[in-house]
Amino acid sequence: MSNLATPDLDAEKLARLTRELESLTAAQLYWVAAWSAAQAEQAQRSSPVVVAPAGRAAERLTILYGSQTGNAKRIAGQLANRAEAAGLPARLLRADAYPQRELAQERHLLLVISTQGDGEPPDDARGLFEFITGKRVPKLPALQFAVLGLGDSSYPQFCTIGRQLDARLAELGATRLSAFGEADVEIEAVAALWAEQALAELRERLKQVGPPVRATPLHAVPSRSTYSREQPFAAPVLANQRIVARDSARDVRHVELSLEGSGLHYQPGDALGVWPRNPSALVEQWLEVLRLDGAQEVTCQGRTLPLRQWLGCEREVTRLHRGFIAALAAAGGHDELARLLQPEQSPQLAAVLADDQPIDLLRRYPATWQPEALLAALRPLAPRLYSIASSAKAVGEEVHLTVAVVDYQAHGSAHWGTASAFLAAADEDGKVPVFIEPNERFRLPADGSRDIIMIGPGTGVAPFRAFVQERRESGATGRNWLFFGNRHFAGDFLYQVEWQQALKDGSLHRLDLAFSRDSAFSESPHRDVRGVARDSHKVYVQQRLREQGAELYEWLKGGAHLYVCGDSKYMARDVHAALVDVIAAHGNQLPDEAQSWLGELLQQGRYARDVY
Repeated sequence: MSNLATPDLDAEKLARLTRELESLTAAQLYWVAAWSAAQAEQAQRSSPVVVAPAGRAAERLTILYGSQTGNAKRIAGQLANRAEAAGLPARLLRADAYPQRELAQERHLLLVISTQGDGEPPDDARGLFEFITGKRVPKLPALQFAVLGLGDSSYPQFCTIGRQLDARLAELGATRLSAFGEADVEIEAVAALWAEQALAELRERLKQVGPPVRATPLHAVPSRSTYSREQPFAAPVLANQRIVARDSARDVRHVELSLEGSGLHYQPGDALGVWPRNPSALVEQWLEVLRLDGAQEVTCQGRTLPLRQWLGCEREVTRLHRGFIAALAAAGGHDELARLLQPEQSPQLAAVLADDQPIDLLRRYPATWQPEALLAALRPLAPRLYSIASSAKAVGEEVHLTVAVVDYQAHGSAHWGTASAFLAAADEDGKVPVFIEPNERFRLPADGSRDIIMIGPGTGVAPFRAFVQERRESGATGRNWLFFGNRHFAGDFLYQVEWQQALKDGSLHRLDLAFSRDSAFSESPHRDVRGVARDSHKVYVQQRLREQGAELYEWLKGGAHLYVCGDSKYMARDVHAALVDVIAAHGNQLPDEAQSWLGELLQQGRYARDVY
C-alpha cells in the first residue's frame, strides 16, 4: 500500500484502514475490494466528475451544480461537455462533493444552481451555500466566476439562491466572467447563451495563462435505452385506480404504466417524468375568453400549428408567472396589474401567484391579443416529475405512480392541474410519454442492515412504497419505520391494505399515523397490535415525531437513514423543525447544536429529502 497514492486520506484514517485490512483473510480482502469498487462506482454516479489533469488552478475550470430535480445537473453536464469540446480543462462536481477548502485557490468557477420552495437551496448545495454566505469564507480576489440560476417565475423567490451567491462572490472580491443568468422553464435556451458568453470570456482570459491541456473526462456507462427527456417513451397504461373513498374531497390515483421494450431502468427514489397535455376544456375556456379561433394556423419559433394545438400541447396555461403578468398588463394597459411587479408589492404578487391561474387574470383584466403575441407571452409546456411508487424488483417492467388530481372550483369556474388531469383521464387503451429522472440523493442505504425512517404525508408516501418493496425483495435486514399522515383515516389512508400486510409479513416494522381531520379515535394515544399509533386529537406527522422522539433519536443515533417526501412549503419545514426539537430534547443539545447535527446527517447522505 505504501506505493499507492492516498488522495485526501490522513494518517489516522490510513492507519485505521491498514489495521482492519491486516486482520482479514485473502477471501475477505477480495470481497472488500469488490465491495469498495462497487461503492466507488455508485459514488461517481451520484456525484459525476469530469476530471481535469493535475496542474495549476489557473489552468483549470471548476463547474459546480446544486440540483433538486435534476435540471441543474443536466445543464452542468452539458456545460462540461462544451468546455471539453473547446479544449478547456474542466472538472464537474456536485456541490456537496466539492472540497470547500479549495475555494481559496480556485481561479475559474462556473456555478449552476436551482432555487427550491420558498427561496431555499437544493439539499445537495446547502453546505456550499452556507459556507459561501457565512463568516468563514475567505476573500476571493483571484477568482473569476459566473452563476446560472434555475427557477420557476411562478414562485415569488425566483432564482433567489443563484442571485445571492452571485452577489456574495462579487462581494468577496471575485470577478464575473459573465452576468448572472436567470433560467425559467425555458432552461436550455437561456443556459446555452449564458454558457457561450462565459466560456468565450474564459477562453480569452486563459490565453494569458498559456495553452490549455485537454481534459480526459470520466463518463458513466450510457444507458441501453434510447429514450430520454427529449425523446420520451410512450408507456401503455396498465391501471388507473382511485385509491381514496368515493366521498373523499380529493381524488388520488394509483397509475401503473408498462416500460416493456423501452430499456428504461429506475431505482427506488427516482422520479418519472411525464410529458402532459393541457385539459381540452381549459383550452376552450382560453379561446372563448380571448375570442380567438382555435383552428387558426399560427407560426411561432419556426413552427406552424393550429392555435388550439399550441395551447393544448405546447404552452403552459395553468401556471402563472411574472412574464405573463407583465405581458398582460402591457396588452391591456392595466396599471394596477403592472404595479404588482414592483418590489414593494411582493406580498401581493406572491398571493396572486399562489391563488390564481392565468385564465383568472385573463377574465379579470381584459385585453386584445394577437395569437403570436399570446404564444410569445406563454412559457413552453414542461414535463412534470412524479416520485416513483414501485420497485422494479417487485413489479418487473412496470412503473407505478401516486397522483393527487388537481381539480377544484375557484372564482366561479373549474380549475385543473395539467399533468394530474392528463393522468387521471388516461384509460387502459392510452399511452403516456415518459422518461426516467434519476435522483441519486434519495437512495436506500447500500448496507441493507441499516434502519430507515420514512416520513411521507399524503402522496409523499409514494417513494416509500418503492422502498418497502425493494427492501422486501432484496432481503434487507434493517428495520423500516413509516410516518404517514392525511386528512381522514377512513377515506384517505393511501395503500392501507399494503401497509397492513407489510406489518404482518415483517417488511414494515413500525407505522405511525396522523389524520388531521379525524376525532373518532380513542381518547388516549395507544399503539395497537399492528404498531399503529392513534389518538383523538387533530394531529400532523410532525407531532407524531415529537411523541416518538426518544425512540426516533435512538434509531438515528444508531445509524438509521432518514427520508422526507412531500410538500416543501409547509410540511418539510415543519418536519425539519420537529426533528431539531427531537434531537435537542433527547440528545441533550442546544437548538443550534441539534440543527448542526441534522445538517451533518444531510451532508453524510443519511438525511434525504424529496420535496416539491
